[in-house]
Amino acid sequence: MRTVRATAAAVTAVIGAGAAAVAAGRFASDAALRIPSGKPLPTEPGLTVHATAAGQVTLTRDLAALRPGRHGLVGRGFHAVVGPVLSVASNPADTVVRRLERVTYGTPEPGDRARFTPNVYVGDPGTALGVDHTVVDVPGELGPLPAWFVEGARDTWVIAVHGLGTTREHTLNVLQALRRNQFPVLAPAYRGDPDAPRSPDGLNHLGETEWRDLDAVMRHAVDSGARRVVLYGWSTGATMALRAAARSEARDRVAGLILDSPVLDWESTLRALAHAHRTPGALLPLAVRAAQGRTGLYGDHRPGALHLDGITVPTHIFHGPDDTVAPWRFSRRLAAAHPNTVTLQTVRGASHAAMWNADPDAYEESLRRFLTPLM
Repeated sequence: MRTVRATAAAVTAVIGAGAAAVAAGRFASDAALRIPSGKPLPTEPGLTVHATAAGQVTLTRDLAALRPGRHGLVGRGFHAVVGPVLSVASNPADTVVRRLERVTYGTPEPGDRARFTPNVYVGDPGTALGVDHTVVDVPGELGPLPAWFVEGARDTWVIAVHGLGTTREHTLNVLQALRRNQFPVLAPAYRGDPDAPRSPDGLNHLGETEWRDLDAVMRHAVDSGARRVVLYGWSTGATMALRAAARSEARDRVAGLILDSPVLDWESTLRALAHAHRTPGALLPLAVRAAQGRTGLYGDHRPGALHLDGITVPTHIFHGPDDTVAPWRFSRRLAAAHPNTVTLQTVRGASHAAMWNADPDAYEESLRRFLTPLM
């Protein structure tokens, strides 16, 4: 009888441990699968606002606060835009002074906590940039997908798709550059966004199912007069672009791809986001397995598994080694594997999906050179 009881106790302990492991894996995977749209990623460090003055803001000294270029700065109840670093104070002040270009809403006060975001505009093309646009509802498999449409003279359209931690407001960073080249632009919301249908399981699939919404937008563009389309994606939006270019019914209309900080290895991205949520290292493999079980994400561990579909159209990648969410090495491998179709623009000092922010002028010039043959 003692042996039976001991065996039962051991089995119960194993089952309990297994259940705990499953629960821990689900909890850890939530760091990537439940990222709210429009909120800075957990990889973005929190900074303290120490002071504001005419055209200046003083922040905690941190690698994030020292990044080059222009960035959104968000905190509770405010959004501002900061420009270049003006000065750096050593201890005891230990602060960074940056140019305060504008305060979009609210007021950053001393003591407020804030984070950087790639979004430097808030609102829609009209309220943020004074650009005429229309709102169209694209029929998607889960319901209507609202999209901003900005007219242009060309019959090649650009479809711009945001990624993790942002909304379609992110696309406003490059809208003026695209307009200068007279491209019609569609910027859709997709499943999981505040204005779009909810994903059936409420989870982010890192582009693996979301690409079907982009497919719907592509077909809408073709039906509305686009002869060709350029797919422009950031982060998981770039993943969606790659999938749609390979699988969409309208893939023969794809003239080119622009991929900014593409998520090319979902396991690496999930681990990075879970780690940023202070998930213990021992739980990271459980988080990966839980994510795969919950979403059906593919489990191929080979480098470049995403690219088995191949890339047959001109593709330009903006990416750099300081991206801690989507490792740069996968973009390098992608470019090396497709030397005739893929070019890689290395951007240093930029965080995930903030390649434009690091140097807007250089970014837009590179964008112009890539798009010119596709006009």
